[in-house]
Amino acid sequence: MSGGPRVAVDARALVDAPAGVGYYTRAVLERLAARGNVRITALSHRAARDAGPLAAAGVQFEVRSAPFGYWWQQRTLPARLRRGDFDLLWSPLGTLPQEVPVPAVVTIHDLTPLFFPYWHSLRNRFTFRRQLPATLRSAARIVAVSQATAGDLGRRFPTCAGRVTVIANGVDPRFVPAPAAAIQTIRDSFDAPDGYVLFVGTLEPRKNVTGLLDAWELARERLPAAPPLLIAGAAGWGSAGLRRRLRRAPGVRYLGRLPRPRLLEALQGALAFAYPSLYEGFGLPVAEAMACGIAVVTSDRSSLPEVVGDAGIQVNPRNTRDLAAALVKLVADPALRAELGAEARARVERFSWERSTEALERVFAEVLNASRSG
Repeated sequence: MSGGPRVAVDARALVDAPAGVGYYTRAVLERLAARGNVRITALSHRAARDAGPLAAAGVQFEVRSAPFGYWWQQRTLPARLRRGDFDLLWSPLGTLPQEVPVPAVVTIHDLTPLFFPYWHSLRNRFTFRRQLPATLRSAARIVAVSQATAGDLGRRFPTCAGRVTVIANGVDPRFVPAPAAAIQTIRDSFDAPDGYVLFVGTLEPRKNVTGLLDAWELARERLPAAPPLLIAGAAGWGSAGLRRRLRRAPGVRYLGRLPRPRLLEALQGALAFAYPSLYEGFGLPVAEAMACGIAVVTSDRSSLPEVVGDAGIQVNPRNTRDLAAALVKLVADPALRAELGAEARARVERFSWERSTEALERVFAEVLNASRSG
């Protein structure tokens, strides 16, 4: 498009293998470009992965090399913004440069480096703790992806509460239940013809995969013909010991990180989805499982009750016996699985990337209007 505000995007989340923030960034950029109301330039220190579809949709890409992402954010990005080519900066990564020459909007996904620093590397802790207070002071508007994250922000940084807008994540519309005739083929492809329980997520401490394995050991004692538990996700920080345990755990198979088409199949073929995370900013894997009509057992913590509501089983993720009992209940009761799967599918319709993008675009407009009138 030739008109409309010029929005610069900190697109570093598109550089590495896709994870939660990368999926979020890509989904929103696709739809911002499709709507055509703003002109998007994705800026980063290295080339984005699979930039073709976004470029075809109208996103401009600009790479200015820097030795480190932090250096690029603090030095290269502000220098680029000072040239006057952009009206607004949006950072989906949760931090802003110390100097922001244009009005800025930042998306905050969660505050785990502050609340649970031992779940993160020393570098992540240092970067987040150093940057977040300045980011929240300089941001014209702060987007929180859940009421839980907004509440955390308000409690820890009460002076920013008036600038926080909650915009929930969406779900990829391709995540739908598989045709009945395809489910057996999917299960056979995972060498689990009778079905399986699935976990999806990066192997990192807060995902509580260790707690899930403990609960699965108990559940298998009560299930005469327990299906396998499949663990899908990239190896994250501090996961070496967990990966060793996964290799020898009975009734458990580690699949590694799955490409998105294969991940969709894994969700569609599951009997149930287990996600006992200790803390989430939103919980996109849970929403994606629900969109596929899969019954979910998840945590009663942070944002997950917002996502699941009454359409799944919520447990204390630190209570191994309760988690095991919930897993047994789902595996042993096909009628309950079908009921919860249908309820999950209906509930998750409220989470739309189109609505998320429209709401973010309104935030952009409000910030720009305030900047012009101020």
